Amino acid sequence: MNLYNIKHPDQQVNFAQAVRQGLGKDQGLFFPATIPQLSNIDELLALPLVERSQKILRALIGDEIPADKLNAMVKNAFTFPAPVVKVAENIYALELFHGPTLAFKDFGGRFMAQALATVRGDGKITILTATSGDTGAAVAHAFYGLENIEVVILYPKGKISPLQEKLFCTLGGNIRTVAINADFDACQSLVKQAFDDEELRQAIGLNSANSINISRLLAQVCYYFEAAAQLNTEQRQNLVVSVPSGNFGNLTAGLIAKTLGLPIKRFIASTNANDTVPRYLQTGEWQPNATVATLSNAMDVSRPNNWPRVEELFKRNGWQLSELGSGALNDAETETALKAQYAQGYLCEPHGAIAYQVLKDQLQEGETGLFLCTAHPAKFKESVERILDIELPLPEALDKHNKLPLLSDEMDNDFATLRAYLLK
Repeated sequence: MNLYNIKHPDQQVNFAQAVRQGLGKDQGLFFPATIPQLSNIDELLALPLVERSQKILRALIGDEIPADKLNAMVKNAFTFPAPVVKVAENIYALELFHGPTLAFKDFGGRFMAQALATVRGDGKITILTATSGDTGAAVAHAFYGLENIEVVILYPKGKISPLQEKLFCTLGGNIRTVAINADFDACQSLVKQAFDDEELRQAIGLNSANSINISRLLAQVCYYFEAAAQLNTEQRQNLVVSVPSGNFGNLTAGLIAKTLGLPIKRFIASTNANDTVPRYLQTGEWQPNATVATLSNAMDVSRPNNWPRVEELFKRNGWQLSELGSGALNDAETETALKAQYAQGYLCEPHGAIAYQVLKDQLQEGETGLFLCTAHPAKFKESVERILDIELPLPEALDKHNKLPLLSDEMDNDFATLRAYLLK
């Protein structure tokens, strides 16, 4: 598999190099030089999730990883289902929260751990990543206990849900967590500064595990095929997918699936009050505002890292950005949407509620709507219970961590401090 740096197309790497490096020169994102057009879509959709995903990832990655190894990577990563559930007339939910940390990030995090273990080579590796909520847990659990791999996760102090925090800040061992006194964009900026520090990168074998790493992104392509496989032929032909969007990795994966040939009519990027992309699509001007804290904290991102990949796909495929739907909900509208879903018999959480409502508002006659449910409602227990006036039992995966003490360090938004922390 050949990939290039979007900022510097002359910098080209293979899959193993892209997985190990994470980012290219000047924090450029690696992107596949070619994405094949699959001709056997109906045959693929008839296969089980793991077998289908093995074939999709083989088509993307090529022969660089032996077939038996790649098949084992997928089998070890995708050990849980992604069911499609009917919510309303012509509207379905793709539930991506049935993995060990109850969030969609389990697909990408677990596959990346498998990929890095396969291509790592010798020497120490330090995974440095920023999380706005769910990435931290998925990465921490995927890499926990792996030999010679240390994980450092930055998150905005007080700006993720308490249960999200407990899920990845109670492990210890090779997992270090740092609460930064700033917002998620500041955490992301610290990660980028670390990658720009060549001496630091070499000293600790720096790598990243958020959606800038190509292995995570490719893994996420697979569940779009899984969603289509659970719909009938007529529904697939008029499928509109609403993606709750923060860092825009999830939407990028969906667009790669469409490029491969999955019949998705159009996508909708659904955001909260951090609406940089919806405003950009309306005005043509990229004007990020200061990030604001919302009920849907995993989407509290005003400078989405993966947006260059989205634009690259549109440019390469000859698509127009005007074809990409978008919408944004504030917290009051999010609460209303969550209540509407619950009234219809479907229990959701703020991120999925936004994706549902924006989809519902934009779905046209004859179309089938699918929205992504990216986290279990119990991960947002306090807000969901308050909004819906219900009591939510904790799943065992959350309950056992909720009883453990937090092991996080606290740090100001200062790169020199972080650098010293990483080197010690």
